[in-house]
Amino acid sequence: MTRVGFLSTFPPTRCGLATFTESLSSAMGTGSALQSTVVRVLAEGEMSAESGSAPDGRVGGQLVTGDRRSFAGAAAVLNGCGAAVIQHEYGIYGGRDGEDIVELMDMLSVPSIVVLHTVLPTPTAHQRLVLEAVCDRAAAVVVMTEHARTTLLTGLPIAPQKVHVIPHGARVGANMAQAAERPPSRHLLTWGLISPGKGLEWGIRAVSELARAGRDVDYVIAGQTHPKLLASQGESYRHSLQSLVRELHVQDRVHFVDRYLDRSSLDELLRSSLAVVLPYESTDQATSGVLVEAVGARVPVIATDFPHAVELLSENPGVVVPHRDAAAIAAAVAKIIDDPRSFAAGRFGGLGAASGLSWQAVAARYASMIGGLVAEQAA
Repeated sequence: MTRVGFLSTFPPTRCGLATFTESLSSAMGTGSALQSTVVRVLAEGEMSAESGSAPDGRVGGQLVTGDRRSFAGAAAVLNGCGAAVIQHEYGIYGGRDGEDIVELMDMLSVPSIVVLHTVLPTPTAHQRLVLEAVCDRAAAVVVMTEHARTTLLTGLPIAPQKVHVIPHGARVGANMAQAAERPPSRHLLTWGLISPGKGLEWGIRAVSELARAGRDVDYVIAGQTHPKLLASQGESYRHSLQSLVRELHVQDRVHFVDRYLDRSSLDELLRSSLAVVLPYESTDQATSGVLVEAVGARVPVIATDFPHAVELLSENPGVVVPHRDAAAIAAAVAKIIDDPRSFAAGRFGGLGAASGLSWQAVAARYASMIGGLVAEQAA
């Protein structure tokens, strides 16, 4: 049985990469002949802050940013596996633009697969150098959309056959209510870590527009403030949103849930939602786990036209709207209220259309790739 090493943040850290790795490694362990070991990436001081947290049985090592002594141990754990799957974001590894990951990759003797969660169309010169070094050392590179693949191949001198498109996974199954089974609802939902780039003020302004038009909707904004923002600016962004709610007189329509949502709490909110609203301000966001989760739950999505939304919502229930446009968001909500059948999951192929996004299906594609790389190295 082949053991796969994952290098990533990991629960109890609360971030998209941690959730991604937890879900993928779990699916890989149940859906294939692979076992998973995780080298957990920690920021300096994170260990002491979470000293009371019970370790996951998959965690076999750790890499602490800024602590070079942890690099050799992390590399040893990964080299004890058949292959290494490295989650890449510029912000989670030490050094300028996360350049310390290159040093660790130089210590690896097993084939590595780098999963790119961010593919910038116009990176800085140094970001480009770091990404080029990472991709050069990888045996394979995974992106999650065709748009990201095109962007990467346009910006880097990388062999096309080295770049694979494997979608972000989602929980797809009987525990999620089908659109046709949901009772009538006027609830809108945005969830995830809160930070200015989420554009939540545009969702709030849209609720105000709907109220003036006599449309009765409730908007739930669920999630904690991003820990890095909290450390540098406290709750100033959340307070600005609450001030906007008061200014627009929609206190009875906008509700903040200031906590991390476990799966059962998230499922309950999704089942009662008319639509998920993603008013993100980024125009080049290559990946959104929240978007995929909503699609997997078969809830219509109203999203700004960032690349992942444009690509995924072409075949799934939802509406793409311009950035920073509250009126467009409000119009999309009204459209779903007035013609819910047009946004029913069945019209887009029902659950079958989302089945390719299930973690089991995604893990199978990773397993196939890993099997080929391991066999190639052994030959």
